[in-house]
Amino acid sequence: MSLYIVMGVSGCGKSSVARLLAERTGGLYLDGDDFHPAANKAKMHAGIPLTDDDRWPWLDILNAALRAHAAATTAPLFLACSALRQVYRERLAADLPSLRFIYLHGSRETIRTRLESRSNHFMSPTLLDSQFATLEEPKNAIVAEISDPLPVLLEKILPKLELQPPHSTSPSA
Repeated sequence: MSLYIVMGVSGCGKSSVARLLAERTGGLYLDGDDFHPAANKAKMHAGIPLTDDDRWPWLDILNAALRAHAAATTAPLFLACSALRQVYRERLAADLPSLRFIYLHGSRETIRTRLESRSNHFMSPTLLDSQFATLEEPKNAIVAEISDPLPVLLEKILPKLELQPPHSTSPSA
């Protein structure tokens, strides 16, 4: 099983990268934002940072979704999730020793520009500073620089994935 969390601050491209990696590998894409309760989304839209008490139930729901996928199929899964702190990553990875993180790294200026040009997203650009203040860069992750164009970024990430080839049912020659 191949489980990946595409992580980083809001606006770094987690959803786009995770979705495209899933498409390119025949895997499944999930967006962690879809699992936030309405109260969390309302806080973020209002520019109020989430507390750990807001996050713990959400992280547990994401971990359960990852475990359910791992039990059901060997297809790769790419979950877009900020996972900013090590303790959050540990909670997400509970009982999932093969889970890997793909960290989308970028400058504050690049990400601020992206956030300010986005529409129809509940995350307020005013929270970017709190995101960077919370961020603990992962030590054992695939690191991808978001300054590369998306196609280049994908081509740099794909060879680093430890994907299992699909099982063949045809006899070997």
